[in-house]
Amino acid sequence: MTILLLIRHGANDWVHGRLAGWTPGVHLNDEGRGQAAATAARLALLPIEAIYASPLERTVETAQAIAGPRGLPLRLVEGLGEVKYGEWQGAELKELYKHELWPGVQFYPSGTRFPGGETLGEAQVRMVTTLDALRAQHPKGIIAVVSHADIIKLAVAYYVGMHIDLFQRLEISPCSVTALAFTRMGPRLLIYNDTGSLEQLKPKPEEPKEAEQAQPDAEQAAQPDAAPPNEGAPDTPHNGVEEPVAAP
Repeated sequence: MTILLLIRHGANDWVHGRLAGWTPGVHLNDEGRGQAAATAARLALLPIEAIYASPLERTVETAQAIAGPRGLPLRLVEGLGEVKYGEWQGAELKELYKHELWPGVQFYPSGTRFPGGETLGEAQVRMVTTLDALRAQHPKGIIAVVSHADIIKLAVAYYVGMHIDLFQRLEISPCSVTALAFTRMGPRLLIYNDTGSLEQLKPKPEEPKEAEQAQPDAEQAAQPDAAPPNEGAPDTPHNGVEEPVAAP
């Protein structure tokens, strides 16, 4: 069973102000660096075997904070990158709110294309295809993926069976962790947009098979020895337990 951790990058000066997209040179600010360090500490109890990230600076810096203390290599994957917003990239959000396509992005994303960019449906297919390929390489481990809010929302919507036109109802906070387990019965959402303790994701140690096999013998050995029957008393089985009496 693969457990996939989807982690959003930390805060930067473009959050809530401009649509950064694939704009180069958008780095974590002081708040974001603190968030990344705190996320690395929260993840310390988990046996992560591989860390992947979008190639953009803000995701790389967040992932480095997680990979560094573990001595793990950081693997950059273009398919994990942000939605390609086309002509909207770098624009101020307050101006985009007035754009004629804004209602479509919010309520009909399956049929809305960013000018000169991709549709959110295309971005979802790209992200899910990439994630499926990565988890196939780790069929029994925990892997971490550092990416962006919209693309993580699109992946979560797909795996939980939410129609893409409803994905804007989801929220992904900076440096939040969302965990999905991929079982034989399909994906299971373990935690969502979490910024607290991750203790519940720590793998439970498996009970040794020898202990399971020895348990019946131990229980049998714990049975008290049968006392010799008293004279005149009804016979009892040697295990000290009377046979049930049939109802008259």
